Parts: sequence; C-alpha cells; structure tokens
Amino acid sequence: MTEIALNPWRMSPRINLFAAALLALTMMLGSGPADAKGAPDSFADLAQKLLPAVVNISTTQVIEGRSGMEMPKLPPGSPFEDFFKEFFDRNQPQQQQSRRATSLGSGFIISEDGYVVTNNHVIQDADEITVSLHDNTRLKAKLIGRDAKSDLAVLKVEPKEKLVAVKFGNSDVARVGDWVIAIGNPFGLGGTVTAGIISARGRDINAGPYDDFIQTDASINRGNSGGPMFNLKGNVIGINTAIFSPSGGSVGIGFSIPASAANPIVKQLIKHGEVKRGWLGVHIQAVTEEIAETLGLDKAEGALVASVIPGGPAEKAKIEAGDVILKFDGKKVEEMRRLPRIVADTEVNKAVKVKVWRDKKMVTLDAKIEELDDQALEVAAKSGRTKTGPELKVDELGLKLSAITPKLREKYSLAKDAKGAIVTKVDEAGRAAEKGLRPGDVIVEINKEEISSPAEVVKQVAAAKKAGRKIVLLLIEGQSGLRFVGIRLPEAK
Repeated sequence: MTEIALNPWRMSPRINLFAAALLALTMMLGSGPADAKGAPDSFADLAQKLLPAVVNISTTQVIEGRSGMEMPKLPPGSPFEDFFKEFFDRNQPQQQQSRRATSLGSGFIISEDGYVVTNNHVIQDADEITVSLHDNTRLKAKLIGRDAKSDLAVLKVEPKEKLVAVKFGNSDVARVGDWVIAIGNPFGLGGTVTAGIISARGRDINAGPYDDFIQTDASINRGNSGGPMFNLKGNVIGINTAIFSPSGGSVGIGFSIPASAANPIVKQLIKHGEVKRGWLGVHIQAVTEEIAETLGLDKAEGALVASVIPGGPAEKAKIEAGDVILKFDGKKVEEMRRLPRIVADTEVNKAVKVKVWRDKKMVTLDAKIEELDDQALEVAAKSGRTKTGPELKVDELGLKLSAITPKLREKYSLAKDAKGAIVTKVDEAGRAAEKGLRPGDVIVEINKEEISSPAEVVKQVAAAKKAGRKIVLLLIEGQSGLRFVGIRLPEAK
C-alpha cells in the first residue's frame, strides 16, 4: 500500500513554504480574540453555580361561578314554572360552585433574604403564590409589587437560611452573537438549562409601550417565563418573557427584557411597591426620509413632535410642534420609539436638557419631568385632537379635499374646533396613499403654514413647486391625533 505523506516538511520546497505560512496564519488566528471569546468546553460549572438561584413559581386563583344549566325564564304563573323549579331544585341543589385555577412559571432570587423577580403575567390575578426552590423546598410568597407595562413583578419569601442569589449585569454591553444561557424551572420539573446566542437587540413585539427586547435562539418554552438569561460571567442580562411560536413550543425565537430596563423597575417595586415613570407631555412620530429632507436634517433620526399637551412639561419647556427631539438628558434619540423609554426611566421632578432641531438649527431647552399618572394619561388622550369653499382635487398629492361642513364633521366625528381642509377621497395610486392618508383626515398645516380651506392647500403646493421644493410637509389630524407627513412632489415635465 502506498502511503501518502501529509507532513508538510516532507513535501517540495515550494509547497513546504506555503504550508509553513498557512500553519503560521492558522496559529495567529487561533490565538486571536475570537478564540478567547468562544464557547466554553462546557456550561456545566456555570449552570451548577446558577441553578440554585432559579425557582419555580406556582399560583392559585379561586374562581367563583355557576355550574350546570340555569332555570329558564318563564312568564309568571306559567304552568311549567313549578315543574322546572322542582326539577332544578332536585338536580342542582348547589348553584354556586368555585374552582381553583393554577398556573406555573419561573423566577430568580436576587437577594439572600428572599426577594424574587418574575414576570407579571406569571402571578397576575393570583390569590396564592408558592415559590419552589432548587432543593424542592416550598415557600409561600408575598407580592411586593408588579408593573403591567414592563411585565415585571417582585415577590418576597421568608427562608430559614440564606438563599443563593444572582445579580443583574450590564445588558447594554451585550452584543449580537454573544453566548448566553437561559435557565427556567418549568412545571415543577426542576431547573432546565439551555444555551444559545443573542440573535438581535431592540426588538419591538408590541407587548407594551416600552418594548426593547433582547432576542435569543436559546430554547425558551412554556413555563420558563420569568426565568433569567445569563451571560458567561453568571450575571443576569435578561428576563425571559415571550416566544414566537406557531406551535406553542420553542422555535428558536425567544425574547427577554434587558437587565438595564428591568433593574431600575425592580428597585422601585421593592422600595415603593409601584413604578413611577417620567412624563414629558408630547405626541410624537417617526422622522421619515422625506420629513428629514424637508426639515434640513442630515438623516432620518430623532422623534418628531406632532403636538404638545397643554399644561404639560413640554409646553412649560417651550417645546413646539415640528421640533425634532435628538437628545434627552444626554441620551441620544436614534429613533422615535426610544424617546418614551428614556423619558419613562427618568426620575420624576428631575431637570433635564432637551436638544431639539428647530428651523434648521439645534436648540437646547430645559424641562422638568413630571410623573406619568392616570391624570396625565387622561390629559394626553383628550389632547390627541387639538385645534387645527368647494371640493378641490390636488393631483400633486393624489387627494380630493373639501372645506369642513357640518355634515362632514358629523360623518367623520371631527372635533367642534377642527379647522383645515378635510380629505374626502384618496387616489390609491397617489403619493398621499403611500403615506397612509385616508378620507376623514384633516390637513392642518403645509410647510408650517396654517390651512383653512382646500384652496390654501392648492396655493401652498403651487408655492412649493415654484420655490423648487421637492417635498411638502403636511400636518395631518387623524383619528389617532396629529402627525406630520412628508410627501414628495412629482418632478416637472
């Protein structure tokens, strides 16, 4: 049998040189950062250390209800009344029955004296909560506080001995591709460990107003809600909350609340039993490329103020509709949906600097943040609709407009003080349709000039074309409130 030598040193000099270079390159790559940050040979040591801090949470809810059939309603004096009454009395002596509904989830211990973090939806509406430790010890838990908006809750148990606890880490430094392990204690089976990587950051899954989830491919199944997601240092960087699954089982798309968002909320729940969030008092929208170009911004970023709530902190700070908030309290607002989270996390009554883009220049304003409470929400809801000839067709926008008549005001449920030009028809192939305009919307302003009739819309569009503008900026009042829309004008033929 002929032996084929694989030793590079026994090959020809030219091949020998190539093999030596390849070997050196391989050794260099093998000793680089990628190798240093690779997956460990095993997660066993880390899992053994962390498992005792992960608990199973079971809840019981007593539901009162009626069982079986109810006696039909019969006219007084009906010959069947006595018959049915006797039948139901005999066969259903106990009309009221209660049943006990149970649910299971996971949680983790954050202090040796027994504070436990979990999801709000795990313990919601529970009459009794029981925490099962890693060694199967069962302890009654007291609800310290919960927050539906962030889906977080804090419990307290009274252990006889100190418990194994874990700490929150810095989720802000976690990157897509980093290794993570998820631990849950589902269905009372005991600790379950899965591993994976961070698949994405900043996910908005419409679970709440402050969505900022970390996405992972580590398996997260039913019963794992409220369990922790750890980095390789053993610190909690996420709280496993939701999965995307057509079947109900894990398909490798799980979502965790970042520790940077959860930790301040947990501290408030322990201290106050509730969460106090900051409130600025603005209605905002995303900055599109058309809007950015119209306002003179280099790129589409920030949060565009569509309207300012009367009497709110923003009005007191002289923030105006049309301003683009680019920085808040030193934090950059890369996109619209980041601003509500930044404001909510800001301490109530704190004085902050707000940098806005106005009239093609940066303006710095001072604002004092107030608390977002039920009264603030009510004022915001009411202010969603604020002050703002014949039917005309505006081909450049793909719209048919009319003056606001009593009939149209009633048809589209417009506010009594609504002013402007109302959209009565939208060309499906037109430019306005692409931006989501629909009949019933009211054009309040064009390029920051107030509109009181369809004729003024035509006039402003013509003026924009004459001035060589490529885009007109419309302030629209719709069913959801005020918003800005940038519509690109057709090029002159």
